[in-house]
Amino acid sequence: MAGSNRTVVSEFLLLGLSDVPENQPLLFSLFLSMYLVAVVGNLLIILAIGSTSHLHTPMYFFVANLSWVDICFTSVTIPKMLLNIQTLSQSISYTGCLTQMYFLILFLELDNVLLAVMAYDRFVAICHPLHYTITMSPKFCITLLSLALIITNIYPLIHTLLMDTLSFCASVRIHHIFCELYALLKLSCSSIHDNELVVYILGSFIFVAPFLFISISYMHIFSAILRLRSSQSKLKAFSTCSSHLVVVSLFYGTLFGVYLRPSSSYTSEDSVATVLYAVVAPMLNPFIYSLRNKDMKGALKSLLSWRKIWSW
Repeated sequence: MAGSNRTVVSEFLLLGLSDVPENQPLLFSLFLSMYLVAVVGNLLIILAIGSTSHLHTPMYFFVANLSWVDICFTSVTIPKMLLNIQTLSQSISYTGCLTQMYFLILFLELDNVLLAVMAYDRFVAICHPLHYTITMSPKFCITLLSLALIITNIYPLIHTLLMDTLSFCASVRIHHIFCELYALLKLSCSSIHDNELVVYILGSFIFVAPFLFISISYMHIFSAILRLRSSQSKLKAFSTCSSHLVVVSLFYGTLFGVYLRPSSSYTSEDSVATVLYAVVAPMLNPFIYSLRNKDMKGALKSLLSWRKIWSW
């Protein structure tokens, strides 16, 4: 023991969204349903794209990878939450908590970067259609994805290493369904100046820069669409990026509301907002991309047809 109000932390307690025992079965059913919908929905998107030759394009390549990231994103948090509810336990080990935080930030970053890359894909397709095939070559797409995987590992690694240097108070109760960065920082008894510095400087660049890139890309896209002569051409051009716009709005709408402010102002009510981008958004993405896209709907119908299933 380092002092009267400090102790060596071996585990944390994830309090979830409710302390009322009567609410636990409802929460278990609700999050299990959302998890299954998210995993199955995103898996169907990946299979539909992989089994349909005319969807082997840069746009759908990134959609498939976004679906894979969303599956990983929800799998980092919800299974542990469901296990805790089922076993009537709230504990998560110290190592498990930091590991969960690392992968949460990693997949959150990948979501962020992939949305920016997809905006660039739409920019090239609409503003420079004659150069699209050359610019968005398979080699270039794989290079972009590889760079995203490498770069996005740096930020969560720094946060995990810094978090491991902090001392925590006797209270290890996290008012959240997972080990969220700000929730952990509020439990620290030592200075979190370096942690917040990383959030403000590196974090702002990593999350705000892609958002600004997306915004600038769409300014050019809308300008190009408005220059088209026929209404049908404008509608067709806009339809190719409408799904991406909806996903971007859903993702950043909740993300900036939680993280673009000091960790000291973080409250337990913010855990509801983080559930929106960590659980609800990955669950809705497959519906957004399939219901608003004729090619994707056709691929899903073909994938789910009995003839296709039996042919396997």
